[in-house]
Amino acid sequence: MRGSVWRKAKSVKEASAVLYNSSSKKKDALLKAIVSQILGHIPSILEANKKDLNAAAAAGLSEVLTDRLTLTEKRIEQMVGGVNDIIKLPDPVGKVVDKTKRPNGLLIEKMRVPLGAVGIIYESRPNVTVDAAALCLKSGNAVLLRGGSEAINTNKRLVALIRQALNDVGLPPGCVEFIDSTDRGAVLEMLKQDAYLDVVIPRGSQQLIRFIQTNSTVPVIAHGEGNCHVYVDRSADLSMAEEIIFNAKVQRPSVCNAAEKLLVHESIASEFLPRACRRLKEAGVEIRGDKETLALVDGAVLATDSDWSKEFLDLIIAVKVIKNLEDAIQHINRYGSHHSDAIVTRNTKNGERFLREVDSAAVYVNASTRFTDGFEFGLGAEIGISTQKLHARGPMGLEELTSTKYVVHGKGQVRK
Repeated sequence: MRGSVWRKAKSVKEASAVLYNSSSKKKDALLKAIVSQILGHIPSILEANKKDLNAAAAAGLSEVLTDRLTLTEKRIEQMVGGVNDIIKLPDPVGKVVDKTKRPNGLLIEKMRVPLGAVGIIYESRPNVTVDAAALCLKSGNAVLLRGGSEAINTNKRLVALIRQALNDVGLPPGCVEFIDSTDRGAVLEMLKQDAYLDVVIPRGSQQLIRFIQTNSTVPVIAHGEGNCHVYVDRSADLSMAEEIIFNAKVQRPSVCNAAEKLLVHESIASEFLPRACRRLKEAGVEIRGDKETLALVDGAVLATDSDWSKEFLDLIIAVKVIKNLEDAIQHINRYGSHHSDAIVTRNTKNGERFLREVDSAAVYVNASTRFTDGFEFGLGAEIGISTQKLHARGPMGLEELTSTKYVVHGKGQVRK
């Protein structure tokens, strides 16, 4: 295992130099070849996924995690759609983002360049294999992938198809390497490859991310957990608010941009909460609330202190009655994960204050938190959703997978 991880990291580093100098036309041809390979081998992908699903059932994997693991023809087509969208996007590499001419005649430009060799560690969802590879390749980065053990067969098959596409267009196989060991020691070894990897991006549970941040000698860009809130203000359109919270909680509860908390202004709680929670309960959502909520919602259970900071990733929501906008903002900034938070209001000033003061990667007025997603933001796909403040924040697309360098043009100037 140790030698395998080292060799693959080295292979990625060497291939990154080739990708760095590859044209946009070459990279787009590669992505088109990946699309062709995937569409031409859907039955074999589903067969590999079936093996993983059978193993998940035998291991008693939860319904939520099984949903993350499952591929269907529709989901494969959506994966391919993401790659096609990436093909249409402009190549960020070589883009000049700033230009200055100094008094001494020097022309100084800031140009986007690939990060280089990227390591990605992720859990459950095999679509990340394709999204991550496509985004890295388009932005000129070679990538070392390490998926979760529960998706090992699906990921192996997808990577084999991607590597066949690399061969088809004449790029080195090291542009995409995959650690196929399910031994957790392989993750530790990967995190020590600072001689070859320029950055590691984890996607998964908070436990996984903390482990990586603690043990990595490679710089880490963390994909944070999603303890997302919807606050219904006193002036809200209650029908709109009901639709937004239902979508944000129920449409896909297992993802990081699903709403986990509902905050409601006290002046409308008696009118709004019974109707909104009735619909949520009909969809199978467990309501955990404060004492005010329990008095208004039949069947709700008392929320614990830990519930307010918990990412449920399930059909569970914690509900709190709030005195005013200021208290809502303070609650979100204290207990939230700085991922995605929304206000429903007809008061423009309250909406603007919420956008300004809530310290999250994405903030919304009158829209569902479920839109925090690379595809929905027009990025084609995403490598993750960063809740950090260094380098990248929010959905990470092509530009977030680049750094910059200064390019200086002179005419013989020397410093005095």
